[in-house]
Amino acid sequence: MQPIRSEEQKKRDTANRRSFSFRLNIFFFLTFFVFSVLIIRLAVLQFVEGPELREKVASIGTRYVKIPPIRGNIYDLKGEPIAYSTSTQSLYYTIQPNTKESDAKELAEHLADAFEKFGDKTDAPPLTADKIFEMMDIKGRLSYVFEPRRIKAGINEKEIAYFMENNDHYVGVDIIEESIRHYDKDTVAVQLVGYMKGFNSLYQDENGLRKYQEIKQDNANRDPVDQYLDKEKVGYDGLELMYQDELRGKNGVKKYPVDSMSRIIGPMELTVPEKGNNLYLTIDKNVQLRAEEAITNHLEKIRNSSNPRERAKYARTGYAVAMEVKTGKVVAMASMPDYDPNVWQGPINQETSKYLQYFINNGTIRTSMPYYEDPKEGMNHPSSLVYLGSTQKPLTVLLGLNEKLFTPQTTYLDRGAFYFGREGHKTSVSNASNVANGAIQPWKAIAKSSNAFMAEMIGNKLFTSKPGNEGLEIWDRYMEEFGLGVLTGSGLPNESKGVKDYFSESSGSAQAALVFASFGQQGRYTALQLAQYTTMLANHGKRLKPQFVNEIRDAKGNLVQGYKPEVLNQVDFPSAYWDVVERGMSQVSVQGFEGFPYSFNRKTGTSQQDVGKRKRVENAVFIAYAPANDPVLAVAVVVPDGGYGGWGAAPIARKIFDAYDDEIGLTGTPKNPTKREEESGGNTANAQNQQVNNGTANENNTAAGGNNGGNAATGQ
Repeated sequence: MQPIRSEEQKKRDTANRRSFSFRLNIFFFLTFFVFSVLIIRLAVLQFVEGPELREKVASIGTRYVKIPPIRGNIYDLKGEPIAYSTSTQSLYYTIQPNTKESDAKELAEHLADAFEKFGDKTDAPPLTADKIFEMMDIKGRLSYVFEPRRIKAGINEKEIAYFMENNDHYVGVDIIEESIRHYDKDTVAVQLVGYMKGFNSLYQDENGLRKYQEIKQDNANRDPVDQYLDKEKVGYDGLELMYQDELRGKNGVKKYPVDSMSRIIGPMELTVPEKGNNLYLTIDKNVQLRAEEAITNHLEKIRNSSNPRERAKYARTGYAVAMEVKTGKVVAMASMPDYDPNVWQGPINQETSKYLQYFINNGTIRTSMPYYEDPKEGMNHPSSLVYLGSTQKPLTVLLGLNEKLFTPQTTYLDRGAFYFGREGHKTSVSNASNVANGAIQPWKAIAKSSNAFMAEMIGNKLFTSKPGNEGLEIWDRYMEEFGLGVLTGSGLPNESKGVKDYFSESSGSAQAALVFASFGQQGRYTALQLAQYTTMLANHGKRLKPQFVNEIRDAKGNLVQGYKPEVLNQVDFPSAYWDVVERGMSQVSVQGFEGFPYSFNRKTGTSQQDVGKRKRVENAVFIAYAPANDPVLAVAVVVPDGGYGGWGAAPIARKIFDAYDDEIGLTGTPKNPTKREEESGGNTANAQNQQVNNGTANENNTAAGGNNGGNAATGQ
């Protein structure tokens, strides 16, 4: 029996050794794995994360205080300031958590007392406790709860010293160095220039501009000189938004070395703010103001006219664009009525905000509605986007000629109406007042504004000669080539492409869509699109980019960007086709151009549309360019609810041509330029110098501010 036990013992010993060897191998493998992971992690720390960690270590030992830049100015073509910034110190209040109304009223009383004691006695009217409490907006009726409320701008040195010494007693109160944006009180092209809002409200608002939401997401990774501050104001619309990057400038930066307890342990390093670039517009202030005045005065006239052909009692809005034919420069862009953009300097209540919605939109590039106290009544009146009416006809004839639907010599018998459709369901298209023009050629169809010619010879022929919807596709191609139904390329924010109703099911058949489109009743477009189209008629087929900035210069006057015309696309038609259009446009009957010293080509339009409960609302539309033999300026005018184009819109265009001729010159020489008084010129120069000095003062004050600058953040 003993040998057997010995054999079993050997087997157990062998099994134990194998088990021990296996466990030992597992141990060594795990140890090797752990050390490998540690080595890899050390390599990552050394070579991958090392630079970032070293940067974090450095940042722990450094504190940055960002100093806001002064925003660049916006001038007109001749250097007149339209929008400019000044540097100032302002007192802001931010609602604290669990703030009670009684506490806010008490704080308002203390603030009023301090302003009375330390403020300038010239302040008028003085800030009362009730007024301050209203501006504090405890219930968030005027601003978001988290937004600081500006209580007083332009506080003096005594007030600054007092509030900084007693900041423990004024919880939620901050002294903010900021630049205040001022706009010309003459309200020059205000919708084009745009306005500003707080950066923090824009990126936190779910409907805020995507540009600022993207900036906020990446803001911490930017260089301190490029980081946006929560309390600064930024461009929200128009050129203020379009040229935000050029206008903003760069932050100044105070750099402090600190220890682990965040105590300053060395001298401050200062990088001074860099003022934003200045824009010099293509807009001429005097031409612009005369265009605005022309619209306002003519609206008043046609609303109260005793002439039934001129009277348009519902005309409340008007839009005009004047564009140079050879350069694409927009010298006037008027959307009336307008408003004073300086209103954005202070808090705006909800009632005022709702009211402003009717005036802040640039109706020359997008939808703008007329103001009525009863919004329901407003729905019965057209917006700024109207059908072109007969101003469409020059392009319609060009299309018909180029598609070989007829020739320049074709004679058409105009019986006053054209009928189309199945027997028993025919639809008629009539001329104005059912006038029968008799035998006419294409040029005369333009001059006499024959709806019948356009409908039968172009709209209907295009349908019958092309299968299916091919005719509509051809029509659309021509429209887009002339800038109708596509963006103008101007780059202005929120520009509309217009509305192509000829592709809508409400148009009925493709035949009906083409017939009604042929005389301007199937596409609603903007005044800027209409001006670009008119420019293209004038220069024989070059679609120029509408531009608003003549040059950009830095704060020292150095040229940053000059002007260069841009051709977006070009069409090539035989000169005989252009001759037909020009001959027709030269003989269109029109009001308001008596005694005009230049030959000019033009087209009136009276478009109709159903709006709300009203049927066949008439809109006045007009296009023209001059001089006819060497076109310099193209003008487009739209007056919704304005009646006949020749009466409701054309006289406005005449005054714009006169303004341009006086200030710039249709022959290249100003005919009667507005004389600037020496005092006015001196004030302008002083205003510009003041901006530079304010910027310098801002830098100097910042440098002298030392540690007290820690709370400085801005709104521009």
